[in-house]
Amino acid sequence: MVKLIAVAMFRQADGGGGGGGGGGAPQPVVSLGMAADLSGFGYFQRASVREMIGFLARTIVQRTQPGSRQTVRQDDYYCHVVCHAGDGRDGGGGLAGVAVTDRDYPATAAFCVVAKAIEELDSGVVAARGGASGSGAAAAAAAAAAGPPFDWRAAGPEDSEGALPVLEGCLLRYQDPAAADKLTRIQRDLDETKVILHQTIDSVLRRGEKLDALVDKSADLSLASQMFYKQARRTNSCCKMM
Repeated sequence: MVKLIAVAMFRQADGGGGGGGGGGAPQPVVSLGMAADLSGFGYFQRASVREMIGFLARTIVQRTQPGSRQTVRQDDYYCHVVCHAGDGRDGGGGLAGVAVTDRDYPATAAFCVVAKAIEELDSGVVAARGGASGSGAAAAAAAAAAGPPFDWRAAGPEDSEGALPVLEGCLLRYQDPAAADKLTRIQRDLDETKVILHQTIDSVLRRGEKLDALVDKSADLSLASQMFYKQARRTNSCCKMM
């Protein structure tokens, strides 16, 4: 089954992300939102699955160099990451997006989805917090009613859903990877960036880092999700619940 499971967006801290595979220390990132379709998971699993996706997305983004992209494979699931370098305005870092897919969703399409979400957010297509993206009189009226435009460069922890209008739109529009493949201009830009493929999340971590320890310390995961992860780890099915 071809499935786009989630699209998440982060603002990298000053200086961008950290190095992966033994590079520099991971840098803090600010979550700007995540849209997810978890209909393929059991009802009582969905809250923990959502938290685990957010945790893994943040962990990988923190270990991806600005101006690069990489794919992390874990069993039947893939996390495709695009990190844009900061433009230097206001001393901030750049945007970083993640698409989580099943193994049948093409990597090129997944990268296009992330790049499109970054492009829309950076160009201000997300009209306002709580508003709808788009054009025309209706969109303008909605934007006026919703308040000031969302400024991702100034986003803090309280803006963890600021990018949701863009992310939800991408999740819906690009369930069919053929639609994402039509983003040819974005694909040409991406072709200039080398893709790094990691077979597991462990290969992204710095030397000495352990996924279990990061799970224990993560603020993204509730106690229930940490227990869910540990039980799945013991049965050797940890990342099948992504």
